[in-house]
Amino acid sequence: MDLSYKEILRKYWGYTEFRGIQEEIITSIGAGKDTLGLMPTGGGKSITFQVPALTKEGLCLVITPLISLMKDQVDHLRHKGILAAAIYSGMRQAEIVSTLENCIFGKMKFLYVSPERLSSDLFQTKLKRMKVSFITIDEAHCISQWGYDFRPSYLEIANIRKLLPNSPVLALTATATSEVVKDIQAKLNFHEENVFRMSFERKNIAYVIRDTEDKIGEAIHILNMVEGPSILYCRSRRRTKQIADLLLKNNISATFYHAGLDAALKDQHQTDWQTGKIRVMVATNAFGMGIDKSNVRTVIHIDFPSSPEAYFQEAGRAGRDGLKSYAILLHTPKADERKLKKRINDTFPPKDYIAKVYEDIAYFYQMAAGDGYGVRYEFPIDRFCTTFKHYPTLVSSSLQILTRAGYLDYEENPDTKARIKFILDRDELYRLNTSDERENDVIIALLRNYGGLFIEYCYVDESYIAEAVGLTKNDTYAVLQSLSKKGILDFIPRKNIPFIQYTRPREEGKDIVLTKEVYDDRKATFEERILAMINYAQNDQICRSRQLLRYFGETAKNDCGQCDVCLAHKKENKTTQDILKEKILALLEDQQQHHITELKAIPTDTSLTNVDVLKEALQELLAEEIVAMEGSYISLNQ
Repeated sequence: MDLSYKEILRKYWGYTEFRGIQEEIITSIGAGKDTLGLMPTGGGKSITFQVPALTKEGLCLVITPLISLMKDQVDHLRHKGILAAAIYSGMRQAEIVSTLENCIFGKMKFLYVSPERLSSDLFQTKLKRMKVSFITIDEAHCISQWGYDFRPSYLEIANIRKLLPNSPVLALTATATSEVVKDIQAKLNFHEENVFRMSFERKNIAYVIRDTEDKIGEAIHILNMVEGPSILYCRSRRRTKQIADLLLKNNISATFYHAGLDAALKDQHQTDWQTGKIRVMVATNAFGMGIDKSNVRTVIHIDFPSSPEAYFQEAGRAGRDGLKSYAILLHTPKADERKLKKRINDTFPPKDYIAKVYEDIAYFYQMAAGDGYGVRYEFPIDRFCTTFKHYPTLVSSSLQILTRAGYLDYEENPDTKARIKFILDRDELYRLNTSDERENDVIIALLRNYGGLFIEYCYVDESYIAEAVGLTKNDTYAVLQSLSKKGILDFIPRKNIPFIQYTRPREEGKDIVLTKEVYDDRKATFEERILAMINYAQNDQICRSRQLLRYFGETAKNDCGQCDVCLAHKKENKTTQDILKEKILALLEDQQQHHITELKAIPTDTSLTNVDVLKEALQELLAEEIVAMEGSYISLNQ
């Protein structure tokens, strides 16, 4: 394609100019240089790889952990007439192969994949035959062991670089400390350091710490004071629904979201909020990444995140339209500090406890020493904890550490496929005369696209069926539930039960080794983040925005002037004119006209008796149209 970057921007996106550091990043990756772009939420990251990809031969491989983001971006690109595809869990094998073949034959400009997909033999075999212009890694901080959201699957990207030695890398993230910036480039084998930073300052967001003993009551008060869409974050899945119900009782429309919800409910609740049908989303941190809603006016945290990175990312979902917004962290002194410090031991249980969990899992599955390599099990964590008297939080943390240590692979929230088997035999099904046209369409779609449904349970993709019959995913789900209740088929919906897979033969618990890099160093880093959050809550002397920017290695020139710290300082440092203006307004509170000579009696401090200063204060009130003047009389402006 011979168009320039700006011509492509204008043709496909309708903009005449790039924003921030977009053009610098585009020019760098366009020149074939490994590039790291640090751009805050709402900075326009997608433009930085979509525009240059359209000037190059071959396709752009985009690695992102967010299935919802994949689907949205693929839809947006196709709507613009740009060929794009995605591979994610839940797709049929035939679909995956067909998509990869289309990429080999040059029929795609963008291929979106999850990091877990990279280790697949099928994917790597097909990838070698593709012409890849460059590789884009979204949420690049996930590759760093020092990042707040490390994901082992991201480490596979270094091997993908070996398969594509001539394809440069564009890494993008919204949150990274100086240490993580260096680590990202090292892990991705950058040929040379090459970083572009956009200021993390969000001038339209007022960061506020609100001390309160009644967080729910305070949240309701804030939502009644500030209009517009909102997100309310808490850590407990159970409390998301409880709080949403409380908001509803107080006439605030709300719904809830967490990783344990059924997929259809997740989609429905997200759609209700996204379209404005519901005002407030009460959610765990499972909600938000990849959500494109620009007019969120408030983000309220009832519980503290575990790091400034997580807080900045979540708070940054407010005000992406550039209008005034609020990020409010509700704080109960002492209680929150105590909870935050408890998270250190909850996230990093003692090493002997982790070894005990490993040993108990072996007993749970009746796994002998030396067995188990490559075996994958469903892991009903509640039943396991009841059986062996463990707490789920500590077990989950132990499994994540064992995953980093290479003993097993723990999938906490897998998106497993639905399963279907027909209860009626083929002849009974053909004689069936259901009056519901949608049910007939779904049955026909199932028979056309899946074999063996009369013999055994088969995995099916509800999204694919929905597309085939022209229904929404939620409607398709309802139809399948209806057919199941009528005894026509047995429908087992997708479920989020965790999985465990042994990545090496089972060892004795006493032989488990947790190295300094896997355990001690990461625990120390986690503790630093916890203490940084405590300091952020307790420091009421430095501008909130300055504190956050300083954490990310950025120096702000000025205070924000709108956070709770700045507003408190303004109140403490009132000028003479501010004091006089308040006293003039106090005189006029009776809504009556007062002769200008009465102002002379206002100052009680001899330092305020200067007539010129008094006149200036009155002139400011008149200019601001707070007071009105008729002849020699002044009054409050009606």
